[in-house]
Amino acid sequence: MFGNKPKPGDVERHPQTESERASRAAQMTSPAPQPPPKPAPRGKSGEQGPPSLLSSDLFVKGNMKSKHDINVHGQVEGDIVANVLTIGESATIRGKVIANEVIVNGRIIGELRGMRIRLNKSARVEGDIVHATIAIEAGAQFEGSVKRADDPLAMDKSAPKVPPSIQPVRQPSQAKQN
Repeated sequence: MFGNKPKPGDVERHPQTESERASRAAQMTSPAPQPPPKPAPRGKSGEQGPPSLLSSDLFVKGNMKSKHDINVHGQVEGDIVANVLTIGESATIRGKVIANEVIVNGRIIGELRGMRIRLNKSARVEGDIVHATIAIEAGAQFEGSVKRADDPLAMDKSAPKVPPSIQPVRQPSQAKQN
């Protein structure tokens, strides 16, 4: 009398089990959004700053120094010291480059020193390279010398200093002839 009888053409519904109801409820609710993971600090102080960006329309004359990352796409006349230095395809640097990691896609005219150096296929380097590890992709252009060093970030780039006690001494007769 009070029951609903199925009519012809109706689909008979079966009661859901407890596990089916739980599964359906889980599908209907979305998990709370999670914050993105924080990047690992790179600077000596433990702070992570965004990379400094020099766009392709910039020309900088002077030296730059950062304990964080620098991305260069413009022109620089001067020395650059950074943690990670990325040189874009349109970039040209005329000066000394010193960084833990250097990724070269553009042009460097000058000395390049780094723990890890990567010359990609569009790289053009005219100068000496001092490195701990280096990767040179097919197509990269390089003119200069390459030297492996345990500490390529050391500032002394000239010949090793000789202690005064072992430097050659000129004889008086030799000094007059020169």
